[in-house]
Amino acid sequence: MRDYRELLIWQRGHALTLKVYELTRSFPKEEQYGLTSQLRRAAMSVPANIAEGCGRNGDKEFSRFLTIALGSLAETEYFLLLAHDLTYISNEQAAEVAPSLETLRRMMITFTRKLKPLELS
Repeated sequence: MRDYRELLIWQRGHALTLKVYELTRSFPKEEQYGLTSQLRRAAMSVPANIAEGCGRNGDKEFSRFLTIALGSLAETEYFLLLAHDLTYISNEQAAEVAPSLETLRRMMITFTRKLKPLELS
């Protein structure tokens, strides 16, 4: 069992989640149960799945949770794009968060590849 807090991918995912919470504070109130909630849940799912994978037995299960976290990262990216297109976040805010999304994606893919490959079922 690994300590997820020591993993740079978890630290970056946690930082992304905190940033998403900061960005969504200014979203319209009518989005509280819509985009705000969806975006926050997608973002927090990234570090949560990394943490859960660390608590599982073996690299095979950990790899599966990292794959789920990658899906949540893609979902987060889309919701941020939607928020930008709806003018809930500015060009500057979108440009600020975009590099961290791409960096985290690359780091997670690299980390997953270093684990034992998933067996095909």
